[in-house]
Amino acid sequence: MVVQNELSEAEIDRVFHALATATRRDILRRTIEREQSVSELARDYEMSFAAVQKHVAVLEEARLVIKRAEGRERLVRANPEMIARARALLARYEELWRARIARLDDLLAQPPASRQTEEPHEPVQGD
Repeated sequence: MVVQNELSEAEIDRVFHALATATRRDILRRTIEREQSVSELARDYEMSFAAVQKHVAVLEEARLVIKRAEGRERLVRANPEMIARARALLARYEELWRARIARLDDLLAQPPASRQTEEPHEPVQGD
């Protein structure tokens, strides 16, 4: 089976939107630990059951969790594949920033005389 690693722009938007709320991040954390019913999840929040269902729906739309029916209950568990893909995306962003910081460190480590500087800006009449 081939696993797609690259997330589309729409998928990235859904993942970041889903993770933008503390309640959804907490639901995700809890469902990583173990599968839970929506009712179980709702008991720990000072909001309506319907509001928790909506949070779960946002996480499900981003494919960060998987919801399944078992009898009358709806069980929610984290989706490790999508979490891994989101983690890989964040790792790529981290690599970009670390490379930029390394270049800046290298530049700052050079003696001032060897740094390339721009020519001073000559004021144009009207400046």
